Amino acid sequence: MRNMSRKEYEQYPAPTGALLKWYDENRRILPWREDPAPYHIWLSEVMLQQTRVDTVISYYNRFLEQLPDIRALAEAEEEQLLKLWQGLGYYSRIRNMHKAARQVMEDCGGVLPSDPKELQKLSGIGPYAAAAIASIAYGVPVPSVDGNLLRVFARTTGYRESIRTPGAKKAAESHYRNLLPEDRPGDMNQALMDLGATICLPNGAPDCGRCPWSGFCEAFRTGEQESLPVKEEKKTRKVQKRTVFLIEAAPADPDTSSPGPAYALRKRPARGLLANLWEFPGTDGHLTEDDARQHLESLGFEVHSLTGLPSARHIFSHVEWDMRGYLVHAEAPAESAGLVYATKKEMEQLYSIPTAFRFYLSLLE
Repeated sequence: MRNMSRKEYEQYPAPTGALLKWYDENRRILPWREDPAPYHIWLSEVMLQQTRVDTVISYYNRFLEQLPDIRALAEAEEEQLLKLWQGLGYYSRIRNMHKAARQVMEDCGGVLPSDPKELQKLSGIGPYAAAAIASIAYGVPVPSVDGNLLRVFARTTGYRESIRTPGAKKAAESHYRNLLPEDRPGDMNQALMDLGATICLPNGAPDCGRCPWSGFCEAFRTGEQESLPVKEEKKTRKVQKRTVFLIEAAPADPDTSSPGPAYALRKRPARGLLANLWEFPGTDGHLTEDDARQHLESLGFEVHSLTGLPSARHIFSHVEWDMRGYLVHAEAPAESAGLVYATKKEMEQLYSIPTAFRFYLSLLE
């Protein structure tokens, strides 16, 4: 990004010049923009998928402190990565990035490719992320079309078909390609991202009075800002009932530096939802107190007391967990395969516990 004179802005098509001028004066100051190395842009784009910018910034800074380059990422252990990612959700993102970092080290000499097609050969990098990396980090003139850009496209052009189709994305890419400046493609893509994130907002609430493109916008001209873009209704999420147990036991090491009660944890399966993350033991369905006691006894626990806890919900992209909880004081069986016991402090420092269990983690003393 650089400051330009009025005459320099006028060298571009009118919409492009107007947007770049607005961006230069109003852009969001973000750490990856201040140091747009390819690895930094890649990391930011992966983190920003399904996650708000204000949430990402602290994760981004902490991640780079521990893993400052692609080599460090490639050599990292999965447990470290999951802990760094804890709370961001969609853990397949960091697993794919880990695989891709190893690909880059093995196949690309440790250097992230600049060609969008080559970038898409890496695990987890799709067309949008590839275009973002190529344009922002390397100056390759390719549009990076995400949900924000699709929404801006539909409103500014009056596109009245669903934007959730391949045809809509193709039309948007063609439209933006004609507006993309050869000398500032990354800035143009980021300007469009900022426009969609701060002004051309979703859910029928654009701030047209501040928009640098209101004079070029078909929806603004016709008063259709609230009816565009067109989307199909999303499928209803499946609701799964679960019972969660906070099973308290004495710390394994009485001299531990993190004194306090310890609770059972288990690692989830290596495949599927929240793979390889740690969770409180539980089971499908909503168990009554009697059923919960019987379930725990069938696993070998000698239950001393069982107290109901408040219910909790967690929404994933495709499923919703409706959870019932119990605080359990019990004597563990001699062999409790797969269970470990940890204090709350140890959980926070050592174990990757997903956000789905944040409410029950907060209840621990």
